[in-house]
Amino acid sequence: MKKQVFNPFLPLGECIPDGEPHLFDGRVYLYGSHDKEGGETFCMGDYTVYSAPEEDLTDWRCEGVIYRAEQDPDYKNRPYMYAPDVVKGNDGKYYLYYCMSGDFGVGGYFGPISIAVCDTPAGKYEYLGYVRYPDGTPMKKYVCFDPAVINDGGVIRLYYGTQYLGEENEILAKDSIRLASVMERFNKTADEILATEDNVNGPSTVELEDDMLTVKGEPVHIIPYETKGTSFEGHEFFEACSMRKLGDKYYFIYSSQLNHELCYATSDRPDGGFNFRGTIVSNGDVGIDGRASADRLNMTGTTHGSIIELNGQWYVFYHRLTHKSDYSRQACAERITVSPDGSIKQTEITSCGLNGGALEGRGSYPAVIACCITNGRMPHGSNKIYSESFPNVTNCGEERFIGEIADGTLIGYRYFDFKDCAAMSVCVKSGGKGRFDVCLSLDGEPVGSIDVTPCGEWTKFRGTVNFPDGESAVYLRYKGEGMLSLIEVDFE
Repeated sequence: MKKQVFNPFLPLGECIPDGEPHLFDGRVYLYGSHDKEGGETFCMGDYTVYSAPEEDLTDWRCEGVIYRAEQDPDYKNRPYMYAPDVVKGNDGKYYLYYCMSGDFGVGGYFGPISIAVCDTPAGKYEYLGYVRYPDGTPMKKYVCFDPAVINDGGVIRLYYGTQYLGEENEILAKDSIRLASVMERFNKTADEILATEDNVNGPSTVELEDDMLTVKGEPVHIIPYETKGTSFEGHEFFEACSMRKLGDKYYFIYSSQLNHELCYATSDRPDGGFNFRGTIVSNGDVGIDGRASADRLNMTGTTHGSIIELNGQWYVFYHRLTHKSDYSRQACAERITVSPDGSIKQTEITSCGLNGGALEGRGSYPAVIACCITNGRMPHGSNKIYSESFPNVTNCGEERFIGEIADGTLIGYRYFDFKDCAAMSVCVKSGGKGRFDVCLSLDGEPVGSIDVTPCGEWTKFRGTVNFPDGESAVYLRYKGEGMLSLIEVDFE
């Protein structure tokens, strides 16, 4: 079998969410935060970078730890580093922008935005300072969160922000309880909140001096606070600012308040005038073929990422959830098309991602590359670890598998290219008796089945399957008693 790559495209135990892909000197580098496999809160690891040659996206290598949380002066108070971004400055050096936080996001909105610097894209970064005003005081206008940065022909622009409060200052001024809650959450005084001309939150931008630290003026919001009747209604900004420039158009990529989707808006200028254009990807395939949130094809939750053109093909990078929480998120990517009119059609999530086409319909594959894992009532993730039972990607030591598979669970893989394939095996640990029906579409009739019986060790069960030659999805629907785990699927 030729070398292939699938989703998630990094090692199966690696959790690098919030990915910002950048192309430097012929290699694509993925900058993101760093979750722990089976972690207890967000972003427990130090920044670790992976890279690949632009012309071979199957060949990812680990560049190692580029920056440690303990290098930030505020490490003892807020020990976790959240979603970062990197830009090449006009001096040829590379600048890393990030925010610190505490457990479960507490303190993540306190600011300021920190900066580290390095001579190479993935070398050892050193702490440089924080975004500041010319007099040296920290710049903390609005709420400093999820920084993104772009070098626009020599002009350095910083973007940041979190969701609008949903409450006008006039309302807050009359409600001391609500105002106190906002003050606590964002570590701002009542005067700071109420004196802000529109809202203390929202996506913002400010231009930086060539020192990469000092702001040239005051930050401004780039999309409206009031979305009713605008193009943003129903897909309001939540977090995860990212900016790209395609030709003479600015593309603002962000996570909406629906939380599971990466959206985009475009403008002719970098500091405003943006119009919502659509959804690029949802980690539950919500919106594909009109799919409602209740019919999500995975546990959904936070998403963060961006788009990039590599070797003539556009991609969107995003992350998926594992371990029944928002704390163990893994990097994924999909091919997308930017149409001549600048629009991007929502892409479905797949198992083949960066592979350049379908995976070969022969040999063995890790079960956890499934792009659809659902029992028909999957939850939307929040800031916790779920205790209720539902199918999920998890691990036990070095074994990564799909656990808690029960009657009615559907596990899907898109796509494989079959030729003369007439049998399929599953490797499971089973506490019950049942079968996997094998289908080629979500609602399709079975083209084969695989019976499973109780087994305390990983055991292979084989079934005859009528795979047609050519490209196809594969869906496994479990029907039976008890609960089981799936670690591998094989095509013969």
